[in-house]
Amino acid sequence: MSLPEQSFEVQIASTQAVYVIPPDKSIVQVLHENGIKHPVSCEQGICGTCIVRVLAGEPDHRDSILTEAERKVPGEFTPCCSRAKSPRLVLDI
Repeated sequence: MSLPEQSFEVQIASTQAVYVIPPDKSIVQVLHENGIKHPVSCEQGICGTCIVRVLAGEPDHRDSILTEAERKVPGEFTPCCSRAKSPRLVLDI
């Protein structure tokens, strides 16, 4: 049995803005709702269009494109489908 999704925060490094990501929305959805136009295509973690660098925090990788080496923190991350294991992720946006 899987655990229910949890809310977490995403901080944008360039502006220091912090957004709460609720259980029912992706990071990209919340960013777009707040006027941050990060590129995205498949929204399933298979194309790599949205890959961004994680500066702090522990991602919960749910993509199918990144290698284990790319998943190391700080490393790359797909905000279209992945979430966080830590309370906050800091993204290089």
